[in-house]
This record gives sequence, structure tokens and C-alpha cells, in this order.
Amino acid sequence: MSAALSHRDLHKEKVVQQHLVERLIASQGYGRRSPDDHDRGLSLDKELVLEFLTATQADEWAKLVDHYAGQAEQTLFDQLARALKDRGTLEVLRHGIKLVPGIKFSLCFFEPASALNPELVERYQANILSVIEEVEYSQKNGNRIDVVLYVNGLPVATLELKNKLTGTTHKHAEKQYRQDRSPNGEPLLTFKRGALVHFAVDQEYVTMTTRLRNGKTFFLPFNRGKNGAGNRDIEGEFPIAYLYADQPEGKAVFGRDVLLAIIGRFIHLNELGVMIFPRFQQLDAVLKLIAHAKANGAGHNYLIQHSAGSGKSNTIGWTAHQAVNLHTENDEPVFHTAIIVTDRLVLDRQLQRTVSDLEQTPGVVRKIDGTSKQLREAIERGARIIITTIQKFSTEHLQVVSGQHDRRFAVIVDEAHGSQSGRSAQALADALSRRDETDSTNGSLEDVILDYQKSRGPQPNISYFAFTATPRNVTLERFGVTGPDGTPQPFHLYSMRQAIEEKFILDVLQNYMTYKAYYALEKAVEEEPEFKTNKAQRKVARFAQLHPTAIAQKVEVIVEHFRRHVMQEMNGQAKAMVVTSSREAALRYHRAISDYVESQGYPMGVLVAFSGELEWNGTTFTEAEINGFAETELPRQFDDAGYHVLVVAEKYQTGFDQPKLCAMYVDRKLANLQAVQTLSRLNRTAPNKEQTFILDFQNSIEDIQAAFSPFFETTSLEANSDPNQIYELQERLKGFGILDASEIERFSQLYFARRLTSQDRIEIERLLTNAVDRFKAEEEDARKEEFRQLLKSYQRFYAFLAQVVSLSDSDLEKLYSYAAWLSRMLPSREEPEDIEVTDDMLSLQAFKVEESAFGSASLLPGDQQKLQPISEFAAKPFTDPEAKSLTEIIQAFNHKHGTQFTETDFLKFEAVKNEVLDEDMLATLKNNPPDVSERAFNQAFFRGAIRAFQREKEMQNIILTDAEARERVFALMFARALREAREGKSAA
Repeated sequence: MSAALSHRDLHKEKVVQQHLVERLIASQGYGRRSPDDHDRGLSLDKELVLEFLTATQADEWAKLVDHYAGQAEQTLFDQLARALKDRGTLEVLRHGIKLVPGIKFSLCFFEPASALNPELVERYQANILSVIEEVEYSQKNGNRIDVVLYVNGLPVATLELKNKLTGTTHKHAEKQYRQDRSPNGEPLLTFKRGALVHFAVDQEYVTMTTRLRNGKTFFLPFNRGKNGAGNRDIEGEFPIAYLYADQPEGKAVFGRDVLLAIIGRFIHLNELGVMIFPRFQQLDAVLKLIAHAKANGAGHNYLIQHSAGSGKSNTIGWTAHQAVNLHTENDEPVFHTAIIVTDRLVLDRQLQRTVSDLEQTPGVVRKIDGTSKQLREAIERGARIIITTIQKFSTEHLQVVSGQHDRRFAVIVDEAHGSQSGRSAQALADALSRRDETDSTNGSLEDVILDYQKSRGPQPNISYFAFTATPRNVTLERFGVTGPDGTPQPFHLYSMRQAIEEKFILDVLQNYMTYKAYYALEKAVEEEPEFKTNKAQRKVARFAQLHPTAIAQKVEVIVEHFRRHVMQEMNGQAKAMVVTSSREAALRYHRAISDYVESQGYPMGVLVAFSGELEWNGTTFTEAEINGFAETELPRQFDDAGYHVLVVAEKYQTGFDQPKLCAMYVDRKLANLQAVQTLSRLNRTAPNKEQTFILDFQNSIEDIQAAFSPFFETTSLEANSDPNQIYELQERLKGFGILDASEIERFSQLYFARRLTSQDRIEIERLLTNAVDRFKAEEEDARKEEFRQLLKSYQRFYAFLAQVVSLSDSDLEKLYSYAAWLSRMLPSREEPEDIEVTDDMLSLQAFKVEESAFGSASLLPGDQQKLQPISEFAAKPFTDPEAKSLTEIIQAFNHKHGTQFTETDFLKFEAVKNEVLDEDMLATLKNNPPDVSERAFNQAFFRGAIRAFQREKEMQNIILTDAEARERVFALMFARALREAREGKSAA
């Protein structure tokens, strides 16, 4: 134990170093060793290697001594040095070494799955952890490393420590590693051969690397965070005490249990030869998830909110592998199988590779990249880890899977969004918890229905581990844990703010430029066409946006901006993505960019990405034909230096990891999650990548900031959704006179029977036809549409609610099942007849695009907007002033015209407003001052109101003739539309 520090020593650089070492010795059981104990040539503490082997493997040692008389130690260290050079420290620690004749030595014993075998526990406790300060490692000069940590005499970690009070920080330690710690010819610092990880540390901040490459060495942050970057204060300790001292939130990183777990279960070499060491948030998340599952068993939900670009694939892989190796104290598996599900139609190849890289035992991982039959076989045969798409659970093969309720599953959800409250998610739960038919209840019909309802909720044999950077309101309520205020929170958080401040990801909003386009359109036909529907109006807008003149001007802006501001990034390796609104738009942009760069003689390669076949101007196009290689080759080809720009339509806007992307050019509307996920393609860091650029032709800076705001720090809910809203929906549906209680009851008797006969099916369709006929008999199109919307809202809200709340009401389940059938049988909504808009009817007389805003759109600490709970269904609720205004309007109508209109009559205007409030109108309301947008809204609303009330002549006449009444109604509906546009929608 070193002597206590005097006051005059407190500011010396070694204070942090000495404190860390003393705490490791005092609280973590490390042994202090002398610098002379480190053998420079072998990079070992030979004495401790021998102590460990002779104490734990005496029989093998005796064989060695007997066979190599007088040469046992020399032979051992010769073979150990060879193994370290050939296989590396990690492999030697995990798998030991062998010597002739059949002598096998383990160099480390890892924690057993349970404590039932005392011999395994004793071996684990026999591991020797030690520390040496001021290690003279170099065989060339007198260079020293501040601190080296050893396991059984093998070095596993080096640390350079600095003291901020002396003006030195972890950055100085990083510089020291880069400039003065060359790994060439130095066993301790040689990649794979020497220490597994190297830390740069001051008393507040930690970074690490697994490979020293002189000036190219790349360090990653290794911090707990304090809202943003860095480490929160620890009473009586340095903020970095989590490295060397146990905390209430978890054990010390360098403590026996965690350090040996990292070596045994976390570190791995990926397919590119990169040694992956977990960052703190990855390590912390996995350890806490596994600890909670071990203590509490299956049947729990976990939401892990980790920023995009934070290494989610590795965290998922570690969680899966450790979940299937997790045992109770009685040596029972906590989970028999881990199933990793993604809502993408094609398995994420990066995720597949990562999970497979972690596979220490061949055959553990099954990738279901074929048919759903493969998935069924993998489940029924008890595969340990399965990777699949969630859609496969909705197929017929999975509907016959049963008898799995006695097995326990860890379902790990990659990007948990809306799909987890839908039909595929329910099919997944059914397949993993469905009992054999012989186990089915023999109770009453009500018991059967309540069992169905219960099956929609949490299942005791399934735990969900849901990963996402951008949880929606339903994701929080479905998977979150209840926080102090009663609202759901993530189980584990690594925020976008922390990732940006730590420079682990880039702030994609740092350089945001918006452009505004101005069009002058004229008709190219003599007659005066009158467009009645929004569809026709959108066709006109599309004509303008995709006109060759418009695209040509935008392409010039894109290419010249890329060449002047982006191309030189990353030493000329920078790439860009152009985000378009449709496959045809992508094709047109690809052609226009290709033509422009060719005409200018610019050496720029352009690729395009879209799904399926595209018919355009009588020719069929595919992505592969245009690019000249298979779709699967695109990520690799785009990485090549010959390609600079990728034009996309939906494809690659999410889940595409290309660190060389430095710029994005956006010509489509983006909102909420889509905006965050699309623009986050730019956030990956890479050598010499300092900044990103976004040029946006469609969205405002304010729109984008509003989209990012809920996910910048901890995503939270303003309040929980009120489950009693399900009864309000039920009553509203009954009020239309379309549903019949006796028919729903009879439907339920047939539907929930053990087996449906063909005669039962005929009767079910007859019952539903009655409701369809009543729906068709409804004269008001607005009421039909409102019923249709409410029916869908009921289904969505019920499917969500049944997953998080015990409802215990069979009537709700009956209506849900009935509604699912009825929705499919309702006739499609009839669009009013309209003139077919063709390109030859229109002419673009003038077009201009100019910069409208430029600067930083970056969010600041505290720029956090809470998500709203589910609170509206088909219509946004009236505020008190709106309700008062509505009442006054109704009274004025009735007094002036001698009518008896009610609030129900006026709610028909709400349906008109909903029809008018499409994507284009929302954009108009959000991006223009009210005096401009109100005119556009009123024109559209007037046409909609006349159509809606064509069968109610009295109401129509009042709208046409009473300007004062019309203006009051229109003003109210405009105010509501403006509120919805600016607040955004959170409807079910």
C-alpha cells in the first residue's frame, strides 16, 4: 500500500493513477506487482502464470515436469509465446494451450452458469487479477505504460492516466498512445498478441481502443454519461470510479466478475479483423438485462433506447448469446431460445454477420433467410438462436405451431416500432405460447373468449427485449418500465445527445440548407378543367416537381454543392445520397445527374436504388439493369471510390450503414420517425469525416427540429394513454346503427368454436353482409367514412391495449374479432369522379429554385419534446374554446334559419376537414403564414362541404347563401386544422 499523499502532492499527475490502483487492490482483490515482474520479451508476468497453473492444474503440471525434465518452465513459456503470437491473447485466455504429450493448460476459468458445481466455482475464484504501475514494456527504449492489468499473468489492459489539475486530460493520453507508443516490435502493444484494450483516462473522461496504429489510432468513448457526454459525479469519488469501484448501479468494470465476463463473452474479432470491445453503454445494457432476467425469469419487457449508430447490432448479438446461456441458481435455463426479429422484409445482413461472429459453438445460430417452413422447423427443433423477419410469423406454417408454452423465449426486437402492436406481433406471441389442442379450455364460450383476450397480453414464457433509437408512444407503453412519475421509460438509455457530444456519431443537423421552389403552371388545353379531388391536385403538384426543367435546376444545385463543399471531405472519399419521393422520381434524378456530370466532364459515378420493376414511357426498368450489377452488390459497389452519389426511393433510407456518406439532398416530405431515420444515415463517424451537409427542397428547418426533438434525450410520454377510451370507441361505433349486438353475439358463437365448418363460414358471411348492407344504406358519405375510420381505430387501439392491460371483458374481444372481418368486407371508399390529369394538359411556364434558409438546425440541451399518448380516434378532440365556439355557431344557425341542427350534425364538418387535411394541405398550413394558408384551406373545405351535404339541401343552401354563418364554420375548422398541423398527429 502506497503512502498517503501530502497536500503538496494533490496536483501531481500521478494522483489519479495511484488512487485507481489503490482502489483496485483494496476493493477488487487485485495483487500489486513490481515493474520488474513484467517480462518485456514475453510480455508476461511469468511468476503469476506459474502460480496460477501449478495451483489450479497440478496434475497437468506434474505431467509437464515429468515429460520435460529440467525444461518444463522453458518449454511452457516457449509454447505460450508461440500461441500468443499465432492465436492471440484472447484465444489463449479462452481456450488455453496444448503441449505434447496431451498436456492441456487453461489460462483462465470463466464464471460457471450456476453455483451448483463447487469445483467450477472454486476454479473461477482461483483466477489471479494483478496490477503493475510504470511498466517498462519496450525492448527498444525506456518507454513505460502508467498501468497494466493482468489476468493470471497475461496482460489484458493498459492505461495512460492524466490529471486535469495539472492541465493534462485524456486527450493528452490519446496523443501519447499515438505518438510515443508505437506497437512495432513491442509484444505488449501488438494487436491480438498483447493487451486486449488500451484506455486513455483522466478523472472525468475515458476513451479506449483495441488497436494501436500510431497516428491512425482511433479511440472510442467509454463513459456512463451525465445527460450528455462525460460521467456524472460520484460522491466521495472521481466520476470515473465505475472503472475500479462497485456502484449502486453495477459492479466495477475492472472487477473480477465484469472483466472476466468481458474477456469470456464480449470481446470478439469481426469478419473484417477488427477486435470489438464493448463500449460502456453496450456493456452496461447487456449486464443489466441479463441480471434482471436471471433474477426475475421470463415474462418481462425491456425497452433499450440506444442512439442510431451506437453499435446496436453488437448489443443485440451479445444479449442473444448470453440469454441462451443464462441459468438459474438451480441450473435451469432461463431461456431455451432467443429469437431476433426485424420488421424489414429482408434480413439485415450486418445483424446476421454480427450475431454469427459471436458464435463460439458452431450450430447455435439459425438464420431464416428462406421460407417460413424453415422458421417453423427451427422453433420445433429447439434452435438456440434464431434470426428472422417478423412477417414470417403470420404465415400458415407458423399457425400450426403449438406446444411451445412450456419453453421460454427471449424475443429480441430490432427497431421496435408499430409492427410490434400489429397482427404479425400477435402471431409471434401465439406461435410461442399456443398450447396443444388437447390443452384447450373446456369451459364456457365466455371462458374461451377471455382466454383469447388473455393470450394477447404478456405471456409468462416470453420476454421482449426491444431495441430502438426512436421509440413511438405505443413502443414506450408496450415495452417501457414505469418511472417515478408513473409514465413508461426506457429500461436502458444511450441518448442521441450523449452520442453526439461524445463524438461517437456526428450531428447531422449541423449544416442544414433549405431551398424553396417557385412554379408557374398553365393549362395546355383550351377547356377549363375543374379538379374536384386532392388526388388530382397532387397529380398537378407532381407534374411540376418532376418536370425536366425543375429537376435540371435542382440537379445543378446538388452536383455543384457536392463538388464545392463535400467532395473533398474524407480525403476525397465522401459520398452523397439523393432522397426522392417515388421510383419514377429516382429514375429521373439518376438520369439527370448522369447527364449533367457527363456534360460538365465531372468524374462522378452515380447509382440508383429502388425496389421491383418500374414502367416509364413504355419501357421497364430495374435497379440492376440501370446500375449494371445485382441489387445485392450495391452496398459494396457504392463503397468503391468510383461512385459518389446514390439516388434512392424508400430503399436504403433506413438500415443502410455507409460511414462515407457526408451529404444528403432531400426532395421529398419527411416527418417524425421517417425524418430521423432517413437523415441519421449521415451520422456514422469515419477517419477524416468532420462534418455533414443536408440540402432540403421540401422540408423546413423547424419541421426537422420538431421531428428530432422527442428522441434527442430521453424519450418520454406526457401521460399514459387512458385505457377507458376503448369503451368510448365502442359506444361511438354503436351509435351509427350499423352494428347489431345479436349478430356480433352469433358471430362470436361461431368464430370462437373449436372448429369452423363450411356451413358456419356461410352463416358468418351472412351476418356480416347484414352490417355491410346497413353501411351501404347510409346516405351520408362523411358518416360512412367516419365509421370506417373508427372501426380501424378500434382495432388498432384494442390490439395495442390488450398487450399492456388486463381487460377481462369478453365483449371487447368479440367486437375486435367481428370488426376485423367486417373491415375486410366493407366496400372500398368511392372517390368522386374527376378529370384524369395528364402531362399534356399542363405546361410549366417558369421555374425557380433558391436558397431560403441556411445554418445549424442542431438541438440544444433541454430541447426535448414529450410524446403525446394515444388520445384521438379519427378526429382531434375539441378544446374548450372550440367547443364553446361550436355551440355558439349552432345556436346562431338555428335562431337565424329556424332549424334544429345539433352538435352531431356539425361534426360532419369534422369529417370534411379530415378529408381536406392531406399531406399537401398539412405542409401548406405548417409552412405558410395563416393569412396565406387560410385561403387555400377554405377553398378546399368549401368544395368538400358542398360534396358532403349534397343530400342535405337545407344545410347546403345555408352554406351557399349565409356568408356570415359560413365564415364562422370555416374559421373554426381552419383553426382546428392549423392546430393539428402544428402539433402533429398522435392518433391511434
